[in-house]
Amino acid sequence: MSNSLAISSQPRDLMALPAPVGSLDAYIHAVNSVPVLSQQEEQALARRFHDDSDLDAARQLVLSQLRFVVHIARGYLGYGLPLGDLVQEGNIGLMKAVKRFDPAVGVRLVSFAVHWIRAEIHDYVLRNWRLVKVATTKAQRKLFFNLRKAKRNLGWLSAEERAAIANDLGVSAKDVGEMEQRLSGHDVSFDPSPSGAEDEPLNAPALYLADEGADPARELEADDWQEQASERLAQAMQSLDARSREILEARWLGDGKETLQTLADRYGVSAERIRQIEQQAIRKLRGVML
Repeated sequence: MSNSLAISSQPRDLMALPAPVGSLDAYIHAVNSVPVLSQQEEQALARRFHDDSDLDAARQLVLSQLRFVVHIARGYLGYGLPLGDLVQEGNIGLMKAVKRFDPAVGVRLVSFAVHWIRAEIHDYVLRNWRLVKVATTKAQRKLFFNLRKAKRNLGWLSAEERAAIANDLGVSAKDVGEMEQRLSGHDVSFDPSPSGAEDEPLNAPALYLADEGADPARELEADDWQEQASERLAQAMQSLDARSREILEARWLGDGKETLQTLADRYGVSAERIRQIEQQAIRKLRGVML
């Protein structure tokens, strides 16, 4: 009997893998317990998925490679991001790799998938390492991950060291210098900390902005404008006939806004007529107050 038939009849307990429920250690133990596929088994599953769109085969391929995602993700713990999140992003890359894997090429899946796994983790690190993006171009992304390794035991780079790193990575020395400055910076909270300690350094950007609300001249001007507007409104209301004035007061100036139908019943007209009177009164008020 062929290997492909053996795999179809015996799924090697891959489908019984428990899903992680809040415990990363339990998840890692579970994925490490999944048997590693032989190259023949891997090829047979890959062909079932590639040729027949067999999703069960694709799932088995993904499950058999999850241990390698954890191993790769551990290499990015130096960025201060949760291992669980790194593993999750790596798993997305693994699924993309399985979708694009061509068994006819003849390479092992893990060799093909490592690029996709690292690419997803790289994107996650760049999105979450800082509030402000430090790498947007292809050259900057390359520098971000490689320059941190090169500077691990070094202070500021000399001109010769920047030139050497630029030559190794195929970028300009200027790009190396700019990325070095970005990596040396740190995020600063825009607002002061809630503690408000007296000995706390005053370095929050919000402390250096002008407080426009504390200008006495503007406050006086606003108060005068409000008072004058109230007076003009009172005078404009007196220019209206009694019914129009009562309708506007009931619709806009009272504690509760009365409906058009309520006012229509009170004055013995239609709701549409009340709406027309309201609109005419508003236009007249605008003309008086301008």
